[in-house]
Amino acid sequence: MTNRNHATGRPISRREMLGLCKGGFGSLAFVSLFGALPISCSKKAESKLFSQIPGNIPHYAPKAKNVIFLYMDGGVSQVDSFDPKPRLEKENGEDPNKKFKVDDTQFGNVGKILKSPWKFKNYGECGMPVSELFPHIATCVDDIALVRSMVSDFPEHTNANYFLHTGIGIQGRPSMGAWVTYGLGSENDNLPGYVVLDGGLIPPGGVDNFNSGFLPASHQASILRAGKVPLANINPLEETPGLQNQKLDFIKQIDNSLVGKLKNPDAVESAISNYELAYRMQSSVPELTDFRGETKATKDLYGMNSDDPHTQSYGAQCLLARRLVERGVRFVELTCPQVKADRWDQHSDLKDGHERNAHAVDQPIAGLLKDLKSRGLFEETLVIWTGEFGRTPFAQGTNGRDHNPSAGSMWMAGAGIKGGVIYGKTDDYGYRVIENKVTVHDIHATMLHLLGVNHEKLRFHFGGRDIRLTDVHGNVIKGILS
Repeated sequence: MTNRNHATGRPISRREMLGLCKGGFGSLAFVSLFGALPISCSKKAESKLFSQIPGNIPHYAPKAKNVIFLYMDGGVSQVDSFDPKPRLEKENGEDPNKKFKVDDTQFGNVGKILKSPWKFKNYGECGMPVSELFPHIATCVDDIALVRSMVSDFPEHTNANYFLHTGIGIQGRPSMGAWVTYGLGSENDNLPGYVVLDGGLIPPGGVDNFNSGFLPASHQASILRAGKVPLANINPLEETPGLQNQKLDFIKQIDNSLVGKLKNPDAVESAISNYELAYRMQSSVPELTDFRGETKATKDLYGMNSDDPHTQSYGAQCLLARRLVERGVRFVELTCPQVKADRWDQHSDLKDGHERNAHAVDQPIAGLLKDLKSRGLFEETLVIWTGEFGRTPFAQGTNGRDHNPSAGSMWMAGAGIKGGVIYGKTDDYGYRVIENKVTVHDIHATMLHLLGVNHEKLRFHFGGRDIRLTDVHGNVIKGILS
């Protein structure tokens, strides 16, 4: 039987086994309660973790300090939100096969051309058209750069989610949030640099969308909920601080006898760092999630007093996102609330499903943009709004839309972004991009550029070669930059 170190997966040497066992099996059992080996950080471990941050970053003066990623899980229909197509209304109910080449769809249930159930109206000084789904976001269009030409390499949710989050359509690569914190570190020692706010729906592909992959494990996301209990065990279970400190001191003694005996593998060092951060979060997170200091006007702005409980919950997420970037958290992702319909994935009943999802997020997102502006945070925070792909201009069945990786709409706002512009163009049906195609790699390159990072230089050596978030692809979308 081979004994293995669970933190590294490699066999434990005889010297290491003797070192572990010299304190008796009681100590060994105690250590195993924490999943591997040392769980309290040493100065040596801390310095090693910080030394893994690439040098000379940022590469140039950044426009953005932080990123808020508003993930619209499921795929918002571009022709029903930000890309109006009068031709769909004119040819509603006709056979799409007689109008254009129909690509294979996810479910192969191709119906008739389907007009949008919602009217569009021009807003702002820029005159940007927005559908009735987003009346609140529509008031912010002069601050938004709308991209109508986003494409994906994958037509299925899980792979498309991995692609959007990590730059590759398979499981196991570092997420963009992990790359950001790996490159830039964190501005707050008491909070994680990368936070995902769980609104109730973790995207297909699961938490691996937020993983650190082959980067040091300390860069994976911390998942919080916007509520009274944002994460488990955030409140100490001990009756007094003194009792907790006694336990921590005892653990530290054991750690000090172990640190260095396993050649400081990353998984161990990262576990040490994460446990220490968890301890510091016990004092910082309760204050972070305490909204009592926020005014009624601010809460109303975010829709936290709405009659719709899903608007309330997403409003709390958006307010928490503002409070996180206010405290120096680098990357915050918001997931969708669990409305009484599927997420933005309406293969049937498009009208009801999209309206429920839009009502939940519209006012809170607009409130976030306006609140960031009023507090002087808009100029240093990049806000990204997107799903993993678009949807078809023809029906799936009679009243839904299938996945469409060939065209979708997304937008950016905030630091370094030129507001009130429309970039890219789709055909008359909103089916395929015909001008200024934007890939996921381009989105990642642009995000890193605004953070002061050259996407071609942010690399990590793994598997025999230097790997980056954008792989061997990606161009900065210069047409939307201020």
